[in-house]
Amino acid sequence: MGWLGGHLHVFDVGGTLYGTPDPEWGRDDLDENKFRVRDVLPKAGSKLRWDYDFGDGWEHNVVVEEISAAEPGVDYPICLAGRRACPPEDCGGPWGYADLLAALADPAHPDHEHLREWTPLGFDPDYFNPEETNLAMQSPRPLEGW
Repeated sequence: MGWLGGHLHVFDVGGTLYGTPDPEWGRDDLDENKFRVRDVLPKAGSKLRWDYDFGDGWEHNVVVEEISAAEPGVDYPICLAGRRACPPEDCGGPWGYADLLAALADPAHPDHEHLREWTPLGFDPDYFNPEETNLAMQSPRPLEGW
């Protein structure tokens, strides 16, 4: 996805919640680090909802379309296809991202210059590269335990 994973989040698999257990927040989710995708989404048609950054309200539906045998010499996970760039962290959820895109596309918008400086250098909302995505997915999580 491209986000760093530092916000509160939860994976909901048929009502079973996986996340970061935190008694201070009153959450007793199953520890996401003790499970693998193959264990919670074992077959084609399995699905989950990923809620990320509770304050911003990102909701993602994930559906397993197909499970194939692993190919020797291939590093997993791999991205086969995609489109568009990951929204920047903390941009205000789907509604804030829509506002951000509108401001970036309109040089006359009163927030255009400020938001252009706020977004990551070279941010292009239409850019997507599966090879770069694969490198990112195969890298250690940058903020483990943040």
